[in-house]
Amino acid sequence: MANRKPLIAGNWKMNLTINEAVSLVNSVAEGIKDHQGMDVLVCPPFTALSAVKKALENTPICLGGQNMHWERAGAFTGEISGQMLTDVGCTHVILGHSERRLLFGESDEAVDRKISAAVKLGLTPILCVGETLAQRERGETLKILETQLTGSLAHSLKDKAIDPKLIVAYEPVWAIGTGKTASPHQAQEAHAFIRKWIRSNFGNQAAEAMRILYGGSVKPDNISELMAQQDIDGALVGGASLKADSFVGIIKNSQG
Repeated sequence: MANRKPLIAGNWKMNLTINEAVSLVNSVAEGIKDHQGMDVLVCPPFTALSAVKKALENTPICLGGQNMHWERAGAFTGEISGQMLTDVGCTHVILGHSERRLLFGESDEAVDRKISAAVKLGLTPILCVGETLAQRERGETLKILETQLTGSLAHSLKDKAIDPKLIVAYEPVWAIGTGKTASPHQAQEAHAFIRKWIRSNFGNQAAEAMRILYGGSVKPDNISELMAQQDIDGALVGGASLKADSFVGIIKNSQG
């Protein structure tokens, strides 16, 4: 893992009321108060961001958004801008999640515009990439990853420079919420490919510094084996981040 600091991030998706969100984050903070050596991030729904931010005061846990629009403001009913995320205290934002791509038709071009906007605002983007089950069965995993990386980082490729804080999350679509997890070998293969792609396009320093997370049915009992892989630097956790005991277990077990 070189000198990359591990990151465990919780994507709460469309779950939890404000009171439930505050209760959860208080329990997580209490559970990891004596645990150091890694970064921890929670990404609540927009309605709970302000309350969760207040609850996170005096804790090392960071706050992120689950999505954003590429414009700073305007006539975009129902959307949230990156400026709004920074205003409420977010430091990170998840972009290009497979659910956004598959359920809401989000294109690589849209993800690219969002990443550029996030970087300009000082937000750390977590770029999600990953293949469907059909694509994996056709042997297209690496081709899909290359296509998504190329399209979602088009501005960075044009500028021949990538934000050093940018994080990539490999999330095989077939493993999200299904209980199926990519084997450590499968996950490592994808992560190694992503790092090689970064190295080819942005240089060795960028590749070695970039944190690449795994996402897809991560649990306390499989995180240790995943984290033992050379190119896996943490996890983007979905369902298991909605319960304090499982999320705390993932955090603690991620360091062996």
